[in-house]
Amino acid sequence: MDPTLSLSSHIDELRRRLISSLIFLACAFGVSFNYSSLLFRIIKHPIAGTVDKLVFFSPTEALSVYLNISFTAGLIISMPFLLYQVWKFVEPAAGPGLKGNVFAFVGWVMFAFSAGVLFSYYIFIPPALKFLLGFAGEDLQPLISAQSYISFITWTILGTGLVFEMPVLSYILTKAGVINHRLLRSKYRYAIVLIFIAAAILTPTPDIFNMMVFAAPMFGLYELSIWVSRFAAAAPAPSVLITAGRIGNENPGL
Repeated sequence: MDPTLSLSSHIDELRRRLISSLIFLACAFGVSFNYSSLLFRIIKHPIAGTVDKLVFFSPTEALSVYLNISFTAGLIISMPFLLYQVWKFVEPAAGPGLKGNVFAFVGWVMFAFSAGVLFSYYIFIPPALKFLLGFAGEDLQPLISAQSYISFITWTILGTGLVFEMPVLSYILTKAGVINHRLLRSKYRYAIVLIFIAAAILTPTPDIFNMMVFAAPMFGLYELSIWVSRFAAAAPAPSVLITAGRIGNENPGL
């Protein structure tokens, strides 16, 4: 989004990037659909041993399940390309502290998102499912819809992945001059309340144990965000480093 370009040029660039993103997403969806059975077995793993089979209640539900899985996988696969397109569109309007960091931005966003997905899949979802299914006792037999289960898993995984982006967002907003580590530290009390509210909303179970399991990493991520903001404020902008390097090359005696 170059401020020197006209509105029509911005719209043309946005249209090109949207078309490229949609084409890439469609290709990733097609590849994922080819492996949808394998992806289904992976997603079903947290409930294995508790529920033998998932069921469906309409002729189209089975297809919807595989389409849902394939789209989610395709979206995750496409994320680096989509993030690259977003960054290159907004980069011309970004401050000097953010320009030239596209690969670092994409890499750290994907690292944080992957950490959130792994946390949700291995640590959060299994006890949450155990708690929910534990209410059945001996009088109730679980008969879980495949569509309901897949929606539960995908939304939980994607939500947790987004929560883990807090440090990356802190770095970007600090470089943009919107926040700083002192502001984040001074608002810690408000952050505690907001974290508990977010954990209560995002946690698919009403018990305090699973809410704390979800809230604990959020507290750690907020603290990490403070330190990331402090580092971002202290780190020189890439453009400054490049300028300094050029001056050094032009004046080797300095």
